[in-house]
Amino acid sequence: MAPHLNASSEVKQIIIPGNQKFPNNIDLPVIVYQAILNVPASGESEFIKGIFEQNGWSNSWTDSIYTYHHYHSNTHEVVGVSRGRCMLLLGGDDSILTTLEKGDVVLIPAGVSHKNVGSSDDFECVGAYPKGADYDMMRGEPGERELAEQNIKAVPIPETDPVFGNMGPVLEHWSGQTNKKAIETRPQF
Repeated sequence: MAPHLNASSEVKQIIIPGNQKFPNNIDLPVIVYQAILNVPASGESEFIKGIFEQNGWSNSWTDSIYTYHHYHSNTHEVVGVSRGRCMLLLGGDDSILTTLEKGDVVLIPAGVSHKNVGSSDDFECVGAYPKGADYDMMRGEPGERELAEQNIKAVPIPETDPVFGNMGPVLEHWSGQTNKKAIETRPQF
């Protein structure tokens, strides 16, 4: 395994069905790579950005995660935690809450709502998109759902995994038909 990857990490998948406000994505699981990156003590965000870019995920940003529900209908998004920790709510108010910490990566399929519901003062993360895709910003507003669902259906499966490149969970679980029986729908984090 590459020196920047933690061999004892765990990868979880979460299917998040749509609800009245958000389309989410029943076909593609959210993928949480827990403690996957051995992030250095300095240059943390550039380190993560470099891994994503090396694997074909770019148009990156470094910041926090918005504290309101939002999703992208025209692309998938990967987020790697460079510092601190964050409680991330996926799918809407009554859905999945997960904790992200330094070294964690979360891959969010197009359509899945996400929101920072609490983070440490030093929380920072890096986001990126397959092939540097531009992203839209949807908030579950009235009238946006029909277009969002059309956009989500048109988003291609990425050619590479943002962490592992030409192998990994994206290529194992997002290509072809997802084996929904093997995926946890309400994991306990």
